[in-house]
Amino acid sequence: MKKLHQDTLLIHGGECIDAATGAVNFPIYQTSTYAQESLGKHKGYEYSRTGNPTRSALERLIAELESGVAGFGFASGMAASSCVFSLFSRGDKIIISSNVYGGTFRVLDKVFARFGIEYEIIDMRDENALESSLQRDKNHIKALFLETPANPLMTVTSIGSVAKIAKKHGVLLIVDNTFMTPYLQKPLELGADIVVHSATKYLGGHSDIVAGCVVVGDKELGERIAFLQNSIGAVLAPFDSFLLIRGIKTLGVRMQRHCENALKIAQYLEANPAIERVYYPLLESSGDKATQESQARGGGGMISFELKGGYDFKTFLQSCALIPLAESLGGVESLLCHPASMTHASIPKEIRESVGIKESLIRLSVGIENVDDLIADIQNALNKSKI
Repeated sequence: MKKLHQDTLLIHGGECIDAATGAVNFPIYQTSTYAQESLGKHKGYEYSRTGNPTRSALERLIAELESGVAGFGFASGMAASSCVFSLFSRGDKIIISSNVYGGTFRVLDKVFARFGIEYEIIDMRDENALESSLQRDKNHIKALFLETPANPLMTVTSIGSVAKIAKKHGVLLIVDNTFMTPYLQKPLELGADIVVHSATKYLGGHSDIVAGCVVVGDKELGERIAFLQNSIGAVLAPFDSFLLIRGIKTLGVRMQRHCENALKIAQYLEANPAIERVYYPLLESSGDKATQESQARGGGGMISFELKGGYDFKTFLQSCALIPLAESLGGVESLLCHPASMTHASIPKEIRESVGIKESLIRLSVGIENVDDLIADIQNALNKSKI
């Protein structure tokens, strides 16, 4: 059979029909252990921390979608990232992109730093700064960790350009692909070594699970991640694996609507006299449109923006009727977030401000509702927030 299109892979990828029964929805193997035929002889599974058929189906699916050689399911996005960071040892350093999720910063700054793993923050769009750091600290830097588009300012970095630099210096490139998903962007095909996801977000898509995924493009890396996944044990449960497989089936149609709605709302906000600035990759004003279009099939569903003076952002956040103020993103429903006090609160204020995350910044996860209803709700909240 010829290579399947992405929309078809979402539904039929990963061999998700149960071979034993023919069930078109892969069963939930809600078991912790498996009967063995005799000493050392089993049917492929021994203990569900090590492996579970439902999780295996999910792992095959996400690996195929990301064009990887192996996929791994975790209990959260942070469990996935933490497993990847566990590849490194005392004295190693990881360069992280300047706009990075607060939880990623926190686990490096407060957890892995205690074990002697260092980090450095660099805007990887500045290739000279990246090269300089790699030259200066070439014996210690082992990996680059990149978000693109970055959370929450939606800055876009060329994965291909950074991958070339990483390979030149013999370091790993890890890309957080949560915002784009493999439906829009495939980092491994662009030269990355490892992809991580908070699958809680777009992959699940319904705000009803907490999950994470890792995909690798190299067999040896896959063996190392498999060992760490089993040893650390923060694995995805069978029921959550089932829900994630189900969510992924509709990823294509959802991402199309997320992208459509987000672009319309970004254009509406940019033209609105109450708005100081809008951050969205496909706006000409972003300066990132060409790079985004070169490596992704859309702009995604995330927008950030700032209100002009004379408007109170706190009042705005409390005044939307349809769009709740809540952590997380990527569900079918739209959500508002205040990065400085929510997703990025764990990053010290001086670092937040140095990378452009202002106290007044608002982040909007655009859902798949009718876009006119969303715009009307935003406009009503803007009217109420005028001082």
